[in-house]
Amino acid sequence: MVSWDAIDTVLLDMDGTLLDLRFDNTLWTSLLPQRYSRLKDLPLAHSQAHLFSHMNDKKGRLEFYCLDYWAEFTGLDIVELHHELKELITFRPSALEFLAWLKAGDKRSLLVTNAHRDSLHIKNAHADLTRHLDETISCHDYGSPKEEQSFWQQLIVEHPFDPERTLLIDDNHQVLQAAEGFGIAHLITIVQPDSGKPPRECLDYPALHDFRDLLDHD
Repeated sequence: MVSWDAIDTVLLDMDGTLLDLRFDNTLWTSLLPQRYSRLKDLPLAHSQAHLFSHMNDKKGRLEFYCLDYWAEFTGLDIVELHHELKELITFRPSALEFLAWLKAGDKRSLLVTNAHRDSLHIKNAHADLTRHLDETISCHDYGSPKEEQSFWQQLIVEHPFDPERTLLIDDNHQVLQAAEGFGIAHLITIVQPDSGKPPRECLDYPALHDFRDLLDHD
């Protein structure tokens, strides 16, 4: 899947790529509507419809990924909801093995995530993720999500890399499209970001299920 001689830098998404997206999907599509329903004394179906409609409106924008925004919108402590589901913060298959392999092979690895810094802090506290990577970048550092060219323009200035010799692994199709538009040459997506959902089909980019698929065993 990858010609490693042609790659110096690996950019890695967090949720749905290195970490199981089951945590985020459970929080945003199940726990949050339940608590919002209780807070506002609404039927659960009404709570879901209201929240999901607003999420859809904000999808791909910085607010979509901002915990402060959703705390203000819902009146709920979103950080506390994260802590309630901490048992679901787990690595995807062979992710740690892959990170160790990159380090041993002297490949530069950067975590590039749309996650809010508060979410990243909680996940790192439970998964001890960031110590396995050379740098950690949140889109909130730049005020633009990865779906926008502004993110990539700021990233390459602050953490210079050669797009022709860079690999991005991300489960988000819109992010991969933006990276491709920026000129990143090597792009891979994820077959099953959420272990609680079926594998995805008909993907537009090369896809992996287990990070062992990328290991060069020669």
